Amino acid sequence: MGHFTNKTLLITGGTGSFGNAVLDRFLGTDIREIRIFSRDEKKQDDMRHAYQQKCPEQAEKIKFYIGDVRDLASVKNAMHGVDYIFHAAALKQVPSCEFFPMEAVKTNIVGTDNVLTAAIDAGVRSVICLSTDKAAYPVNAMGTSKAMMEKVVVAKSRTTTATRICCTRYGNVMCSRGSVIPLWIEQIKAGKPITVTEPSMTRFIMSLEEAVELVLFAFENGRSGDILVKKAPACTIETLAKAVTGLFDPGHEIRTIGIRHGEKLYETLLTDEECANAVDMGDFYRVACDKRDLNYDKYFWQGDLNRNALGAFNSSNTLLLDTAQVQRKLKELAYIREELAAWEAKG
Repeated sequence: MGHFTNKTLLITGGTGSFGNAVLDRFLGTDIREIRIFSRDEKKQDDMRHAYQQKCPEQAEKIKFYIGDVRDLASVKNAMHGVDYIFHAAALKQVPSCEFFPMEAVKTNIVGTDNVLTAAIDAGVRSVICLSTDKAAYPVNAMGTSKAMMEKVVVAKSRTTTATRICCTRYGNVMCSRGSVIPLWIEQIKAGKPITVTEPSMTRFIMSLEEAVELVLFAFENGRSGDILVKKAPACTIETLAKAVTGLFDPGHEIRTIGIRHGEKLYETLLTDEECANAVDMGDFYRVACDKRDLNYDKYFWQGDLNRNALGAFNSSNTLLLDTAQVQRKLKELAYIREELAAWEAKG
């Protein structure tokens, strides 16, 4: 964490689950300041009070900035003196983006371009942008907007050498805001059946801490224009549902309601096309920026016949966890432990 000593970090969309996880990780270090940039003053106020109570000695390091990534002027207002940026602001819900695709364009694509433009103008050293497995072979508006966000990141990285710009791509984060596990727990508490869309659907699963680890890995190891991917296990939605009900109320009814707007049966973290130039780094893949120029004429007579032997990495060909393995992974999460304790206390 020495890179962050006496430095200022800006987190866009910082009131979300990822921003809270970063604060928990960084506040006790010798970082100088962490700026939370978002448009929701209520969430900022709740977050301010929560951290004043949780860690009053370090809470003064947190500075809150009201603004919207869609508005370049408000983004620039938060950039003075910033060393590093974690860009997490996004519209992430698949159904809402399906119904309001232009809102996804404004936040996920234009918003990212605004953040990168402001960062380059302000001389920010490094920007790490957060993407999703839905950006690979996208079939919905959310994934398409994130795929275009990645293109903006790569293109922008070619315009500067002073600001390093990287992107991370990861799958479902368990118990993050708006995810399915908290919904299921609420349904169990209310005595209602938990609802699944399609039992055979597979999804990557990872914790918030693992998401932060990926961003830090990109910060430490990424080169400008890189997309960094963390290898992750997956499970079927049926397995995940049985794991959750098994922890809280074995035998609880699981009801299938059908696939929602824009959902896929499985997700991809590394496409077959990206495998041609991807580098296997152990627990991670690195997809380097294509540095070729735009002189297309020469590609009629000059090319590259070399190709990696890697294949596409998706939630159906990765390690599939069984119910017991998923339960062990769930029990590692503080949110689940707290909910279980409250459930057991209730009797």
